[in-house]
Amino acid sequence: MSPDQAPVIALAGVRKTYDTGAIAVEALRGVDIRIEHGEYVAVIGPSGSGKSTLMHILGCLDVPTEGHYELAGRDVSDLDEVDLAGIRNAEIGFVFQQFNLLPDMTAVRNVALPLVYAGIGAAEREQRARRALERVGLADRGDHRPGELSGGQQQRVAVARALVTEPSLILADEPTGNLDSRSSADVLGLFRELHETGRTLVLITHDQEVADAADRVLSIYDGAIRDDRRNAVGVRA
Repeated sequence: MSPDQAPVIALAGVRKTYDTGAIAVEALRGVDIRIEHGEYVAVIGPSGSGKSTLMHILGCLDVPTEGHYELAGRDVSDLDEVDLAGIRNAEIGFVFQQFNLLPDMTAVRNVALPLVYAGIGAAEREQRARRALERVGLADRGDHRPGELSGGQQQRVAVARALVTEPSLILADEPTGNLDSRSSADVLGLFRELHETGRTLVLITHDQEVADAADRVLSIYDGAIRDDRRNAVGVRA
């Protein structure tokens, strides 16, 4: 990384408070995180720890109550929903537990969806979508619908969709939660391959074994980062 290159993620003093009417619930309590280009980081914590709130802020699905969040050098803490939507589409590739694929669309069309929102023409969309599917080992499955694919293959399609806009950040939320052990290992192996090509990945999980696949693990409890450690070697699936 160039010495003057901004980190992909820089959170400073981030707090998030939800006003439920009767009481205010502080979900994040002064979180500071810095993640550089090319890092592979897992955020782990139990239910209610604040990891879902953190994921929403990292993914520009929500904004902090206090503090600052810079994504690839741009302060996104106070942007409105229109600007946040643009940032999400251009800078962040999402991989979700539920895959979130449209069942009536082929894999190619599912992968190309972010390019539709970006205003890319049909021919270029298809070309880039097929290239993304090739990168995740599904070049021969582009014309299949989700129901014709295994769970592991569907998650690979979701990863291809996350890659198709060439984002600064791949954000994976419990990406192996709906997969069997073999498919989980397959997807974690894919994440490792992406990391080794220089991708920045942040994986949100409650599963220690999944977290151990990353090179760095942030543990969150009661809305605060309690531990920041580096694994000697990520799990090679």
